[in-house]
Amino acid sequence: MNFENLKEQFTNPPEVTDMFTAEDIESNKIVAALGTVPILFWLPLVAAKGSAFGTFYANQGLILLILGAVSGFVGGIVGLIPFVGWLLSTVIGLVPTAGFLFLFINAIQGKARRLPVVGEAINAFK
Repeated sequence: MNFENLKEQFTNPPEVTDMFTAEDIESNKIVAALGTVPILFWLPLVAAKGSAFGTFYANQGLILLILGAVSGFVGGIVGLIPFVGWLLSTVIGLVPTAGFLFLFINAIQGKARRLPVVGEAINAFK
């Protein structure tokens, strides 16, 4: 992956809203938005069974949960570095928060956007 592709993913993440029906989006966007809370990623799978839009955001929430665990681990290790470690660890810790806000706002608006860079991870296992 080159720098231009990475920059494009952050500045203009691909929108895949056209994969879902308008009825599915409208009736499940609140549950999908709640599914972006990493610990509640399972909620759309239970509350909106059969919803492709809900499943999409459940998958993104799962990715965000994994990203949060990894960033917490890495942030903890980096935090051991004297002087700059606490600053780097804080920045690393903000990554999952930014991802949550990104997903939550898009879900409430009825748009389907994957997390930049890591959002395709679930599709890699299909």
